[in-house]
Parts: sequence; C-alpha cells; structure tokens
Amino acid sequence: MASATLTSLRKPPAIVTRFGALALFLLGWEAASRAGWISAFIVPPPSEIYNSFEMLFVQEGLVDAFLRTFGEAFAAAGLGSVIGIAVGYLLHRSKLAGLAYTDWVAAMASAPLVLLYPLFLVVFGRNSATIVAMGVVGCLPPIILKTKEGLDGVKPVLLNVGRTYGLTPWRQFRMIQFPAALPTIFNGVRIGLLFAIINVVGVEYLIVFGGLGQMISDLGDRFEIAAMFGGIVFVILVSVCFFFITEKIETWLLSSK
Repeated sequence: MASATLTSLRKPPAIVTRFGALALFLLGWEAASRAGWISAFIVPPPSEIYNSFEMLFVQEGLVDAFLRTFGEAFAAAGLGSVIGIAVGYLLHRSKLAGLAYTDWVAAMASAPLVLLYPLFLVVFGRNSATIVAMGVVGCLPPIILKTKEGLDGVKPVLLNVGRTYGLTPWRQFRMIQFPAALPTIFNGVRIGLLFAIINVVGVEYLIVFGGLGQMISDLGDRFEIAAMFGGIVFVILVSVCFFFITEKIETWLLSSK
C-alpha cells in the first residue's frame, strides 16, 4: 500500500507531462531551424512565429478577423443545433427513419463536406451566407447523431411516469426527454461547434473572404510565412480553448443530471 502511494507521488501530473512534451518539441524545432536542418523560410522557428503576433494584432487586424470568424461559427452552430436537434428527434420518433437514415448521417460525419463550397457559392454568392451555410453543413452530423443517441437512451421509467400524468408528446419531450438527454445533446453541439469552426476557417481560406481564413491566405500570398504560421497557431489555440471550456460545461451538465 505504501509503495503504491509512493509510486503515485513520483508520477508527475498529466498537465506537466503534456506541456513538458510540447516544450521539448518546440525547443527541438527551434534548435533544428537555427542549425539549418529545417528551412526557416518554409517552416519558421517558433521564436519568429511568436514575434509575428505583434504584427498580426497591429497590422493585420487579428481581433476583428477573430470576431468575424467566430461570429460566423457560432451562427452556424446555433442554426445547426436547431436543425440537428429537430432531425435527431424525428429519427428517434420514427424507427423506420432511424434505421434508414442514421447510417447516412454517420457517413456524412466522415465525409469532406467542405468540398461542397462551390455549390454554395453558386447559391449564395461570395459572402458570409456561404460561409455560415458551410458551417451548418459541417456541424449537423454530430448534433443529429448525439440527439438521437440521447433521446434513445432516456430511461423508460421516466417516459412511463409522463404517460401516467397524461402528458402530451410535446410536453413529455419538453419536460422529460429533452432534459434527460441534454448532456448527450450538448456533447453533440460541442463537437458540432468545433466542426463549424473548421469549416468556416477552411471556406474563408478557399474563397478568400473575411475572417481568419482570408488573413492566413493573404499572408501566404505575401510570403509572410512566420505570420501565416502565427495565424494558424492562433486558430488552433482558440479552438483548444473552446474545446476545454465546452468540456467543462459538459462535465457540469453530467454532474447535475
């Protein structure tokens, strides 16, 4: 017992191991770049990428680009949540529809849906509507699947209680099914938000219209390679922050279930 406790005390916390490995990777990258083993023009060292952030904030309007991109991503996730929860509910209500279409929705989740952007360009034009629509398409599959999973997993005893009190199907959904399935549905919304961010930035980059995607594309065209990597790193860091924030919210929902 004592040896097991001593062993656990010797193990570093997971966060130390995680950031220690990241620090070693960055130091190795910096050393390889300065030694000439890696072309600094193609892959700038971390120090140059870090120094480029001042230019991104002052000259490139990083804050405005961030607000635009994530405004579009949240709009896409909000619209996708409304549509996805409704479709997931229909797949839950109809066993035939669930059996027929759930696999199709799962296949959509693994498909490169961002390649549909030319179709949306024809329909909406080169504007924010195309970007938001592509974000909605990207976030729908996980929201639909998790909504159906959450509603399918509601305990039958809860539904029986609702029938005992004579609740209508809508009131039973609103008062029993949806609250019970909310943690699982929120997990789908969280994943959908991340998918929406990926699609929004990707389409901004492809059509060179607004936000972080256009900023990264413009920097690459001007051969501002360090600043371009800085923009990419910024997108990754913000996405990771959103992931951890929404993970904490999901944990809170599960604990209060």
